[in-house]
Amino acid sequence: MKTAELITSLVQDGRSLATAARTAGLEAPVPTCPDWQVRDVLRHTGEVHRWATAFLVEQHTAFRAPVREPGLDGDDLVVWFLEGHEALVDALATAPQEVVCWTFMPAPSPLAFWARRQAHETAIHRVDAESALGGGPGPVSAVFAADGVDELLTGFHARPKSRVRSEAPLRLRVRTTDTEDVWTMQISTDVPHTVRDAKGGADCELVGTAQQLYLSLWNRLPLSTLTLKGDPEVAQLWRERSAV
Repeated sequence: MKTAELITSLVQDGRSLATAARTAGLEAPVPTCPDWQVRDVLRHTGEVHRWATAFLVEQHTAFRAPVREPGLDGDDLVVWFLEGHEALVDALATAPQEVVCWTFMPAPSPLAFWARRQAHETAIHRVDAESALGGGPGPVSAVFAADGVDELLTGFHARPKSRVRSEAPLRLRVRTTDTEDVWTMQISTDVPHTVRDAKGGADCELVGTAQQLYLSLWNRLPLSTLTLKGDPEVAQLWRERSAV
């Protein structure tokens, strides 16, 4: 996706997150993150927004830890979140294309990296806030969801930190029904390796719409949402070890 499209998604999902938080109430439990209340979603996402903004604006070229939220609650916390969200959107919209700063996954540029990462960070936590309302998640566009699956499989789980490992070599295939995207992940004792094709066999294949796959692979929907072909233990390995 283009950076401008990702920023548009970030704008919409940040506002929707705040609306869901106000509607549900900050003390409401978050079913998709059982240890959290809505206030935890706001604090975490707001801290990440400010963390990303600092890299873009101050152009830090090495890792810096996020600054903790300053103990706010109630509507003050929602306002704090919205202010940080707006600052992030502004930083992404005004940063020069050639901006140089720290990132933690390969990307065409630091600007492209932070736009993509923060758009998906915000979308997933928007879904968390909406889960506190008691209904299903709001819609995620198929193209955006497929991009999020790609970031998860070829980005997060191409890092040494990935815990998706197996003593016996395994192949997990992920296939969308609405965008015709296919990924095949090779799982072994080494770092997982994912390619965007359907060559060769697979021990397990997960099939669904891009939104279903996006939210299931991020552990926001049960894997039973998907069609599973092959060995269910491979899918269970993903469920148990894929948290990032």
